[in-house]
Amino acid sequence: MLFIVLGGPAITRREFFLSQTVLSAAIRAHQGHPTGHGTQPLPNLLDPDHLTPFVDPLPIPQTAVAAGQRRSPDKSGVNLPYYRIAIREFTAKVHHDLPATRFWGYGGSVPGPTIEARSGQGVLIEWPNELPLKHFLAIDHNLMGADATNPAVRTVVHLHGAKAPPLSDGYPESWYTPGKSAVYHYPNEQESAQLWYHDHAMGINRLNIYAGMLGLYTIRDSTEDALDLPKGKYEIPLVLFDRFLTPQGQLYYPVSSRPEAPWVPEVFGDAILLNGKLLPYLEVEPCAYRFRILNGSNARFYHLSFANGLAFSQIGSDSGLLTAPVATKILSMAPAERCDIVVDFSAHAGDRFILRNDILDIMQIRVTRASTVKSAALPKTLRPVPKLDESSAVRTRILTLDEVDDLLDEPVTHLLNATRWHDPVTEKPVIDTTEIWSLVNLTDDAHPIHLHLVRFQILDRRNFDQTLYRYKKTLRYTGPAMPPEPGEAGWKDTVRADPGMVTRIIIHFSGYTGRYVWHCHILEHEDNEMMRPYEVVAAT
Repeated sequence: MLFIVLGGPAITRREFFLSQTVLSAAIRAHQGHPTGHGTQPLPNLLDPDHLTPFVDPLPIPQTAVAAGQRRSPDKSGVNLPYYRIAIREFTAKVHHDLPATRFWGYGGSVPGPTIEARSGQGVLIEWPNELPLKHFLAIDHNLMGADATNPAVRTVVHLHGAKAPPLSDGYPESWYTPGKSAVYHYPNEQESAQLWYHDHAMGINRLNIYAGMLGLYTIRDSTEDALDLPKGKYEIPLVLFDRFLTPQGQLYYPVSSRPEAPWVPEVFGDAILLNGKLLPYLEVEPCAYRFRILNGSNARFYHLSFANGLAFSQIGSDSGLLTAPVATKILSMAPAERCDIVVDFSAHAGDRFILRNDILDIMQIRVTRASTVKSAALPKTLRPVPKLDESSAVRTRILTLDEVDDLLDEPVTHLLNATRWHDPVTEKPVIDTTEIWSLVNLTDDAHPIHLHLVRFQILDRRNFDQTLYRYKKTLRYTGPAMPPEPGEAGWKDTVRADPGMVTRIIIHFSGYTGRYVWHCHILEHEDNEMMRPYEVVAAT
């Protein structure tokens, strides 16, 4: 492995972004890949370092308000809270010194309004498509489901992390056009967790989410209520997503050097927005706060920490609470992952802290002199997470993560198990059974793999002989099995599959039969074939 160490004098945000691009190219060259010319040179873009930091307060997404009640579509026939959240174009200022930015999103904000739900109490949400007829980002018509015969503007909503019936899951081909609408039923038959909703339209998902189509969905339950965790104004959502901005404050999405095929393998913007603001500040009291963090970026992995090394406790991950708090000073998050942390500022009245990603400042926290509350100590145990027993698995599947390159060894597509989207369904787990999926990563990238419908547990990660597997399909491990990191040891719905490793997850398929999908959550990969349908089938 080749390493490039960044050290010495401080570097700018733009220099750091460019260093990441150079590092990626250097690694490919070191591994025998020409660097190619895949991405068009970036135009004149805004340098966030030229903006005055920490002049805008961190906005908190509004909580959605039910518009009434409607009858449940299931056999119960009970009345459920009904929400109507329109998908439309709007403008919003991401920084005090920039003009308003054009976005597409939910309910006229980015992130969209937060839906608050209770475990076991279902809701109905109508998602009207009120977008313009023309997309403002470049569509690659060569991608699956994005051919020019389809309307340019399409959407379908996926509630990420939900145990939802297939007709309400947001299947990528179930998109609909401006002027149309869809009503989805979310039963919420699951434990407390931080979910999120986002676009899932086949072939343009990366563009729609980049345009702003994402929001939070919080499920709560009595177990969580009893823990006396920080709540109300002391519970802060943090939705992170990176973008490129023009000097006029508008979104720019990179394209390839080929006008007829604008897709690029990944997008790493140098403007990191929190709740839709660039370099905001947050004023807190000297007490404990709970931060519910979502990595909503297309491709960026985050490594979050406080500049002065302040420690905090992780209490939850994707699909709910951990068994016990995990003390840490850094939080690593792949795209689509969520982390639930508690930070205690009780001993820091009057101090200021900088939240960073790697070496880049992204938010300032200002601690006031006094607090209206006294922080309770975190409980030593949070929630039981019964371990799924490997012996209960009725099947183990060996599934590869693949990259297909062109003659210049530049990626042209990414695949799951060397299989394309429209090939026949090969994964058909039986309802109420358990399986182990071994994700064999044959690429140079870490891939965040997400399964719809289900939650799972990470068993381990292990190095293997890639050459032997490529040529003989023989899986030979070359190192010991590494257990999940402490912050990954609870329930997950997205797992980081590292390069050159086999990542094993154990899954119990329950809830519903029907057609769902699994995919990489690097959105550029997902849009270019790194997504596959799977079908939960009834027992025979």
